[in-house]
Amino acid sequence: MLRTVKPRNARSKRALDAREAKEVEDVRTAIFVKGTHTGEVVNGVMKELMALKRPDAISFSKKNAIRPFEDASSLEFWSNKNDATMFLIGHSTKKRPAGLTITRTFDSKVLDMCELGIDKFVNMAEFKTPKSTPGHKPMMHFASELFDTHPRFIQLKSLLMDLFNGEVIESICLPGLEHVISVTLSPAPSLQTANPILGESQDEDLQNLPKVHIRTYTVKLLPSGTRIPRVELTEMGPFIDLSLRRHQDADPEMWKAAMRRPKLKKQDLEKGLGKKRKNMEVDEMGDLRGRVHIAKQDLGKLQTRKMKGLKSVPGEEDGDSQDSEQEEASRRKRKRD
Repeated sequence: MLRTVKPRNARSKRALDAREAKEVEDVRTAIFVKGTHTGEVVNGVMKELMALKRPDAISFSKKNAIRPFEDASSLEFWSNKNDATMFLIGHSTKKRPAGLTITRTFDSKVLDMCELGIDKFVNMAEFKTPKSTPGHKPMMHFASELFDTHPRFIQLKSLLMDLFNGEVIESICLPGLEHVISVTLSPAPSLQTANPILGESQDEDLQNLPKVHIRTYTVKLLPSGTRIPRVELTEMGPFIDLSLRRHQDADPEMWKAAMRRPKLKKQDLEKGLGKKRKNMEVDEMGDLRGRVHIAKQDLGKLQTRKMKGLKSVPGEEDGDSQDSEQEEASRRKRKRD
């Protein structure tokens, strides 16, 4: 375990504060680790996935003797040292060739993991098409009901969402949507007719599970004559076919702690993040505005400034103005008499 570090200056204090838990977490950083034996296919897949994850990706160039399902102490050490929550471990053995393990951590402890086998791979260089800009938030598409019903595919969907999900944002402009990551499954009639939640077991036959197909497309917006543009998708790579292997579920207590949401603070309530206060609201610019109620005022007794512009114009007098002139003429006649 790492020793407790006390900040010596303001810079180190800011670095430690950035690692503390937040109500809205930062982008998940992923570490790409190579095992003792990796082949050309595994290295290519890790390189392409890291290109989609950049700039929130760290690559370990040296090979490491790591077995995540047997001993995860190295992963916990790297997670605490690099402030990373995701791991992609590439390995290839005679029993499990071309393997890729996705691991997720919580509070520098391994939460859950899933091992995948690489069946087919085509890199981006094979597709002579435009590529997306690194660092843009991708759109995720999962085309199968099993991603919402089967426990193994629910876990895989959650891992992929955390891996490729970028910064949490409230709105995005259309030109910022540059690529789509589509995840589909092969046909599996036996799983679609059965109830996978009730039939969950550790000794499930992995050969009956459908393969996972990952495709990446660039988005091109074309004019359509309306406000909604016409969208065209062009495959840019990588082309990856995966099969499910071993997995490790999350501990119930740790999963409950990871899914817990903190209570909102008083200043967050005033900013409009929680329950609205009486006579207070937040406008579109994020400014807090309040409404003050006062007693009713009699505007008839309000003293106003006399202005020449408010006098009547000759030729536009009404009946009341003519009567007033007649009264004034009679007064002058009385004074003469």
